[in-house]
Amino acid sequence: MSSVWRLSTVFLFSNQFETTGLDSPQEAFDLALLLRAGALIAPIQIIEERTVGPSLGQENIDLGTQAIIYGFIAVLIFMLIYYKKFGFVANIALTLNLVMIIGIMSMVPGATLSLPGMAGIVLTVGMAVDANVLIFERIREEIRDGRSPQQAIHHGYDSAFSTILDANVTTFLVGLILFSVGTGPIKGFSITLMIGIITSMFTAIIVTRVIVNAWWGGKRLTKLSI
Repeated sequence: MSSVWRLSTVFLFSNQFETTGLDSPQEAFDLALLLRAGALIAPIQIIEERTVGPSLGQENIDLGTQAIIYGFIAVLIFMLIYYKKFGFVANIALTLNLVMIIGIMSMVPGATLSLPGMAGIVLTVGMAVDANVLIFERIREEIRDGRSPQQAIHHGYDSAFSTILDANVTTFLVGLILFSVGTGPIKGFSITLMIGIITSMFTAIIVTRVIVNAWWGGKRLTKLSI
């Protein structure tokens, strides 16, 4: 190969050529051998032919989808049983949260819902539930302290807001760092996570409060189903 790199000029004349810059006949012989090797006809015999389909990838996608569905249904059932009517409100917010994540992902240019992205959705569902749990537990504490249902709702949302904000901001910053330094699947996970944090904050705090105020606001209540 060293002979080839030392070539200075190549003159082509039909099917004949002349080279300059070679130091010895051995280098000329090696170069001629390399050039003739490229023109040899090598017979190919097909022994076996296989067509590989996306069965493994499709199986992983199906399993990821099932994980999201099963986890989502389990959360809905738990919230409905444990928090009763307030759990029903939280379930509306969770459903809207999932729809918003998929809707925003579809609007982002070049964004695809990969397997790490599915993991980010599952994590986001858990974080959205955590926000609702904090709010509802604060409302229960306010009721146990002797506040009226209306006051308990108001103070419950106000008291839990700072805790929810701190937890989501720190997680969003982690997702931002993963997006900055990560590649491939890590970026997909971080994008879904950051989108889910924003939508879960909106649905868990604003949407649920709107529904609660529309359902129980302005009414004389003696107790809450929570």
